[in-house]
Amino acid sequence: MPLTIATWNINSVRLRAGLVCRFLSEQAPDILCLQECKSPVEKMPLQAFRDLGYGHVVARGQKGYNGVAILSRLPLADAGDLDFAGLGHARHVAARLENGLTVHNFYVPAGGDVPDRAVNEKFGQKLDYLTGMRDFFHENAPERAILVGDLNIAPREDDVWSHKQLLKVVSHTPIEVEHLGGAQEAGGWVDVTRADIPQGKLYSWWSYRARDWDAADKGRRLDHIWASSDIAAAAHSSRILRAARGWDQPSDHVPVLASFDL
Repeated sequence: MPLTIATWNINSVRLRAGLVCRFLSEQAPDILCLQECKSPVEKMPLQAFRDLGYGHVVARGQKGYNGVAILSRLPLADAGDLDFAGLGHARHVAARLENGLTVHNFYVPAGGDVPDRAVNEKFGQKLDYLTGMRDFFHENAPERAILVGDLNIAPREDDVWSHKQLLKVVSHTPIEVEHLGGAQEAGGWVDVTRADIPQGKLYSWWSYRARDWDAADKGRRLDHIWASSDIAAAAHSSRILRAARGWDQPSDHVPVLASFDL
């Protein structure tokens, strides 16, 4: 049986617990990784997810900000967390399944509005965080691993609605793309979504500012699923649940899914 994993920046797990339950009921992934939970772990609505069969949870929480959680139907063990750039934020957690597979769940800093670390501290923190990821995976080459999350960068020209217009917009600037590429290359990670869907525009995020997000369709692919090179060939059935952006009181991100024959 294939293992299906999903990633979703939920933008408050307490506010959108109902949407998480809907997604789990309708799509039934084996593992769901959430970012931007905006809640301490003890206040996350985990019982609602357990009631749907997701009784195994590894999470790191933070009041009002950040926060990452891994919900699973399969037994898993806490595999720790990493704090790149010394931010002290709940931006990463890892879990290990009984078959030895490690799942990394990341929420990379957004980076603020100005793509210049000299005037925008948050942008510098984002670059430093990505450098920390690069250095870690250079020293700790991943094996039998999947990395997912809101990486807050749309790396390819067809990962944004307008490459030309977004070149100087945080999330698609050349320096961010370079830093993300460095982290990916250091670990030998394979972008599963683009391996499965190599051509065409793909988005996982649409701004709340758009009056009609669907018609305007000014999206970006900020949410990613990567696999270590030893298992990348086992990946298939990648998809992005665009319809979730139109659900009641939605997150501005939608779930990204992939399956693995492991």
